[in-house]
Amino acid sequence: MAINNIMNINSPVIADAAARSSTASPATDEGFASILDSAISNLNETNTLLNKSDEEKMKFAMGLSDSTHELSIAAAKASTALSYTVALRDRFIEAYRELMQIQV
Repeated sequence: MAINNIMNINSPVIADAAARSSTASPATDEGFASILDSAISNLNETNTLLNKSDEEKMKFAMGLSDSTHELSIAAAKASTALSYTVALRDRFIEAYRELMQIQV
């Protein structure tokens, strides 16, 4: 059962994630490399959004753009992406600390 059916959410992002998770075989082990690639991809996307936000701020400050709408959208996207990245970082650090606590 797809997550969008459970929560009755019709978001294309959730539908895409549900489709990708249903096509992946649960028996396949993606491994650390795919998790690392995903994390690096997330960092690159966050960096791109932060750069776009800075670019919009500079355009607005220099008078090249008078659209506060574009500025606020870029700033909100960058803020959300940064918050998500920081949350992921905190979870990775927490997992690392738990692994270090394991007695061998």
